[in-house]
Formats: sequence, C-alpha cells, structure tokens
Amino acid sequence: MFIILLKFSANKSAAGQYMDSHNAWIKKGFEDGVFLLTGTIQPKQGGGVIAHGVTRGELQERVNADPFVAKDVVAAEIIEITPGKTDERLSFLQG
Repeated sequence: MFIILLKFSANKSAAGQYMDSHNAWIKKGFEDGVFLLTGTIQPKQGGGVIAHGVTRGELQERVNADPFVAKDVVAAEIIEITPGKTDERLSFLQG
C-alpha cells in the first residue's frame, strides 16, 4: 500500500492550466483499481492519494505521468506501507 503526497511547488500558479488532465489522471487511477482515495492536503498544500495493487516501480511510472508532476506543479513523494494490522473492512490491503 502506498501514500502519495503531491505538494505544491513553485509552479503552483500553473495548476489551473493542467487541472483537466490531472483530473483525468486521477479518474484513470480509480478505473484501473489502483487508487483507493484522493483528497486535499490541508490547508491547501496539495493533494494525497492512497494506492494499492501495484509495485513501487509501476506506481512511480503512474505518478510521473501525472501532468501536475510532469509540469512541476507538485512535487511527489511516495511512501510505502506494509500493513501489519487493519480493521477488517481494510483486510484486502494485507495481501
């Protein structure tokens, strides 16, 4: 399981220009079954994604394809977590 932090960079002002393609990237992540959750890092510092079901290399490729990352609107950090204990509703993450 992975947490992806997408923190705004100095090029934050270009976000509007790439928002549609960034949203399409998010939509594809959900359609592919990789993304479980996306949201805003408060207070408006960027975004976060919870992902699973891929290798770190595959996820890095996916993150690099995000227009926000490619155009330096955000800087991406991928954090890998190996679940040890989960609520039974999240047991699928322990695979």
